[in-house]
Amino acid sequence: MTDFVLICVLVLLVLGFVLAMAHRRSGEAPVVAPKGDCATCDGTPQAKCEQECMMEAAVRPVEYFDDEELDTYRGRPSDAYTDDEAEQFRDVMLTMRQEEVPAWGRSLNLRGVSLPDQVKDDYILLAGERANDSTE
Repeated sequence: MTDFVLICVLVLLVLGFVLAMAHRRSGEAPVVAPKGDCATCDGTPQAKCEQECMMEAAVRPVEYFDDEELDTYRGRPSDAYTDDEAEQFRDVMLTMRQEEVPAWGRSLNLRGVSLPDQVKDDYILLAGERANDSTE
């Protein structure tokens, strides 16, 4: 019986992922606010929280942060950006609220967009400050 439940859950996850991919290809860019337990994920090493958020995000439309233009970099390795291209990422990151930074990183990851190496230190600093603020 446990195997049957596991198979059903896996089938639902795969179906949700396929539907999400089809929706993404339709050209729409929905904005989705984090809900439930994922709203409490703050970038700290909480593997279960992050894993659950990634699984939830895989079956929901991708969350955008007014950064659709960054999708043009989909599939590019993180070490292949020019400084001007990396500055586009930095500009987006610095205009968002600090608590949005970890969710933005997950959004880029789900969209297949690598964060440029030139921006990673700033991202870690901002996401880390959010994590530190929530533990104080």
